[in-house]
Amino acid sequence: MSTTELIPYREGDDAFDAFVARPQGQGDHPAVLICHAWGGRGAFEEGRAEALAELGYVAAAIDIYGVGKRGTDKASNQALMMGLIQNPALLRRRLAAAFQAVRLLDGVDPERVGAIGYCFGGLCSILCARMGLPLRGIVSFHGLLDIGEPLDPPTGLKAQLMIQHGLDDPMVPPEKIGLFAAEMKRIGADWRLHAYPGVVHAFTNPAAQDPDFGTVYDADAERRSWADMQAFFDEVL
Repeated sequence: MSTTELIPYREGDDAFDAFVARPQGQGDHPAVLICHAWGGRGAFEEGRAEALAELGYVAAAIDIYGVGKRGTDKASNQALMMGLIQNPALLRRRLAAAFQAVRLLDGVDPERVGAIGYCFGGLCSILCARMGLPLRGIVSFHGLLDIGEPLDPPTGLKAQLMIQHGLDDPMVPPEKIGLFAAEMKRIGADWRLHAYPGVVHAFTNPAAQDPDFGTVYDADAERRSWADMQAFFDEVL
C-alpha cells in the first residue's frame, strides 16, 4: 500500500500543494508529476498518483491554480485555465516551481523524474518538456496540443514525449496535430503519437459522458494508453 500526504510549496507570493503518493520500500525512487485537467486537481488525479505509487514511483499530483482554487462547472473551469494560457510566463513559473518541489522531495531520485497530464494538464506536461526542464519523459493523455509561443530552451530539450490522442477529439482537430508535429520537428524532439480511431476527448475519465461536448470515456483506450505509459516509463525512468 502507498502512503499519501499534502506537500506545500510556493511560487512567488502564491501558495500551492502537491498530493504525494509514495511507494513502499527504502531508498530513492523515480518520480512522476501529474498535471491536472482544467477543473484543478481532484480525485481523478489523486487516484492516478496512488496508482503510480503502486508501480514504484513517487507520484505527485501538482496544483497549478493555487490552494483551494478549483472549478465547479464548465464556465469556471474555462476561466481558470484561460487565465494561465493567456499568461504563459506565469504558467511556466508555476510548472517550474512544482517540478522543483517534487524533485527535492525526500525519497526522490532527482535525476529520474517524469510527468504526465490530462487535457489542460497534457498541454502542461508538454510545456514542461518544451521549457527544457530536466525530465526523462512526459506522457500527454488527450492533451490540448496548442503550441502557443515558440520556445527555445537554452539548455535544450531533454524529455522524450509520448502523446496519447483520441483521433476524433473535437478539441484537437487534425490541423493542430500538423502544427504540433511541425513544432516537434523544429525543436528536434524525440516523440511519438498514439492515436485511437473513434475516440474523443477525456477518454481516460469514467466520469466523462458528455457526447455533445466531445468528452466520452473509452475503456479500451484508457487501458491501452496506461499500458503504453508504463512501458515508456520502464524505458526512460
